[in-house]
Amino acid sequence: MIAPKPKKSLNPSTLLAPLPVVLVSCRGLAGSEMDKPNLITLAWAGVINSDPPMVSVSIRKSRYSHQQIVDTREFVINLVNQPLLKATDYCGVKSGRETDKFADCELTPVTAEGLSIAPAVAQSVLSLSCQVRQIMELGSHDCFIAEIIAVQAATELFDKQGRLRLDKAGLVAFSHGHYYGLGEMLGFFGFSVASKKVLAKRMPKKVKGEE
Repeated sequence: MIAPKPKKSLNPSTLLAPLPVVLVSCRGLAGSEMDKPNLITLAWAGVINSDPPMVSVSIRKSRYSHQQIVDTREFVINLVNQPLLKATDYCGVKSGRETDKFADCELTPVTAEGLSIAPAVAQSVLSLSCQVRQIMELGSHDCFIAEIIAVQAATELFDKQGRLRLDKAGLVAFSHGHYYGLGEMLGFFGFSVASKKVLAKRMPKKVKGEE
């Protein structure tokens, strides 16, 4: 039995954690003043539907990328691993109005599959091409609800059987103002009801030894 935890009341706040940290790439309309590749770092991103595959990202109206995405209704979610972390943090504190974040971070904008305007980040291990279906004004942020129309993953993430191994990507999470590398796998969906044979095959040795 897991012992109950004493609690202390706090003011309502965004303390859901951990969260994925993602690098969102976008571009303004051709011929406009915002017609340049841009990057924004977000921790407020998540999956919201499976069929069709859909995600949401929340962005302040004051952010340069906000208007770019409103105008084009396209963006790319680029997953962040540890080699990309410093650039990702930089893109969260600098504004695209004042600097070229791709150039500053030595990142490369490339064509995103399925999109005509927003680029992907060549250095990211996995990129999700997204088309905006709805924009919800919530208060401090607008929520962009988008359909994932294409996914591109680095060939290094596939094992000899052709399976995608995101556990080998060294992805980063965000928790209460800090970045953390994802640690050892502790379980898999359904492990609580799996047979001993399945557990022996799929669970990490360290965790099995602690049972």
